[in-house]
Amino acid sequence: MIALTRQDLPAHPKLEQVRVQVGSIDEKASSLKADDVFCCLGTTMAKAGSKEKFYEIDFEYPVELARITHSLGATQYLLVSALGANKNSSIYYNRVKGEAEEAISAIGFDSVHIFRPSLLLGARTEKRSGEDAAKIFYKVFGFLIPKKYQAIESSQVAAAMLHFAVAFKNGKFIHESVDMLEFPIPDSKITQ
Repeated sequence: MIALTRQDLPAHPKLEQVRVQVGSIDEKASSLKADDVFCCLGTTMAKAGSKEKFYEIDFEYPVELARITHSLGATQYLLVSALGANKNSSIYYNRVKGEAEEAISAIGFDSVHIFRPSLLLGARTEKRSGEDAAKIFYKVFGFLIPKKYQAIESSQVAAAMLHFAVAFKNGKFIHESVDMLEFPIPDSKITQ
């Protein structure tokens, strides 16, 4: 298994890490030959600093990764998008996510799985004060929030991605956050 990363992941004997700087995916093209591609790249408007930078990270890079890997023979692309993604949305964040979904779906993979989680829970290395406040709100008042909008553990999204990758089916599939809540939270240890 090969992981393109911006920072080191925990070591694992079955994982080869290829460090890349955002924007240099094409320089690592020879490392990108794979059957299944999992794209979890994304940022926030605040962290990106501008609409242009957000578009670059959340549209251009996932689409570039899809084009390169498809040209090298990948047959399946699994993308983490966002709840509410829609290319016609008046909300910029959701519109960019929807545009990325559409562009990737048109590249020609045998199978495209799009995962649309709500607020992602889980450990982060960076501080996101808005998300931290939302997480506290979810812990206290989560039972009042309709299931469709409930926060989800990032490990549940990963479990859903792995499940559908292994089940390989031709076509385009959209997996909403509520559907991913049905996946059990995996043990934190990576099995060898």
